[in-house]
Amino acid sequence: MKIHLDLDCYFVSAERTRYPFLKGKNVVVAKSSDKRIFSNEKKQSVLLGDTGAFNSVLEFKNFYDSNNILKAWRDEFLDENGEIHGIVIAKSYECKPYGIKTGTPLREAIHMCPNLIIIPSDHLFYQQLSQKLKTYLEFKIPVLEQYSIDEFFGDLNGWIKDSDTLDFIKDLRDEIKAKFDLPITIGASCSKWIAKLITDRVKPFGVYCLEENKVLDYTKDIDVNDFPGVGKAISKKLADYRIKTLGELRERPNLLYAYGKTGRDLYNRICGTDNDKVIPYNDRRGIGISRNFKAIINRDEIYRRVMILARYLSYTISKLKLNPTTFYFKIRYEYGIKNHQSISENRLFNEKFLIDLALKMFQKLDTRKNYKIHYLAI
Repeated sequence: MKIHLDLDCYFVSAERTRYPFLKGKNVVVAKSSDKRIFSNEKKQSVLLGDTGAFNSVLEFKNFYDSNNILKAWRDEFLDENGEIHGIVIAKSYECKPYGIKTGTPLREAIHMCPNLIIIPSDHLFYQQLSQKLKTYLEFKIPVLEQYSIDEFFGDLNGWIKDSDTLDFIKDLRDEIKAKFDLPITIGASCSKWIAKLITDRVKPFGVYCLEENKVLDYTKDIDVNDFPGVGKAISKKLADYRIKTLGELRERPNLLYAYGKTGRDLYNRICGTDNDKVIPYNDRRGIGISRNFKAIINRDEIYRRVMILARYLSYTISKLKLNPTTFYFKIRYEYGIKNHQSISENRLFNEKFLIDLALKMFQKLDTRKNYKIHYLAI
């Protein structure tokens, strides 16, 4: 069987491993624009070269006083005018009754839950803890794929009998909790995507093993939008045909076949017949850097920030021994206006080339000189 492992409320759970008093309380992890990259102050950064294709590889160290963590958010999210900035990127299950969701502005979350505990995001810590867990899982599961910072796929075929799978994942869940103090949910089935669907339905701290001959019955009434891989375009088309459940969709395969190979693959996944492999390592297909910041109009400062982003990205690319050939640039103005463009350059990579190209492209994209800019991406 194939299994899917999904850490419960990972960022909050990670913080609870070092601050146990947070357990059982209303906790959110929040993030605002990281402006340290543009600061002239001395700062420490860490290059994480083994984080996979799902994460940033350059992270700045946080220096919060562990004895004063409950007040650390004020330095991070309160500006000089007393206004609160930032958004919720993770929340504990205790926050659910208050209606707080991922993406909720922090100022709204505080009003929704007056006794809310706010912890500034420490992505470097989350990545390092995730890497430790991955190293441990590689000793427990013969074929392991890290799908995201808090998700893994595993292939147990030839290692664990199907009849023993439920006991195996129960023991694995309990071992992870005991060793790392991280709650995790694990689903198992004949398909990695059915296993992932299961974990979403048995959270938190659940385990479930679904035999192949029960897949169709188990999934028939599940909303199509709950299945991994059903994006906005397909969802809209299915809604036009009044298709609401996976069972209804399985009776109309042509609706997905119209999307070619992508649609056929998705249909097979929904039926549990895809046989997609667990892939231990996916080659990196892209790498980037971006920052939000308080909107500014000074173009000299904008170009300084473009150069800084280009230098950091160039350093990372060089350390990873990559030679990119397609470059994408994006800016966002105030009032929701944005410009973006990509360009292909098949040549040897170096820092000067990227800085020159970035400055040239941003000057070309900046068609509204009288508007403030609050976001840059390369």
